[in-house]
Amino acid sequence: MSSPDQPAATPPATDRPGADARTTGQRGATITPYRDGPLIVRGDFTLLDQDGTEIDPGRETVALCRCGKSGLKPFCDGTHKTAGFHAGSAPTRPRPAAAMTRDD
Repeated sequence: MSSPDQPAATPPATDRPGADARTTGQRGATITPYRDGPLIVRGDFTLLDQDGTEIDPGRETVALCRCGKSGLKPFCDGTHKTAGFHAGSAPTRPRPAAAMTRDD
């Protein structure tokens, strides 16, 4: 407890509003999109389905499907290689909605 003569203790970095891995020194997950392949997730992460149910990946590094053809969704099973899936590893700039057609 603080008194007028003593300031309140500084809360731990993780308790401060806006604290994140850059300010606390803690590391979360790293997600790397592989060209023409999956998203590789490494580190400390929680994988949830759309209902919020946790999916146990069983490991600290997983490959998540981006092609939509995997038989092990949400995990990659390598099907992107035979499905002809193509995607870059760098971010792309989104097109303005006015430039999109219904076939996109």
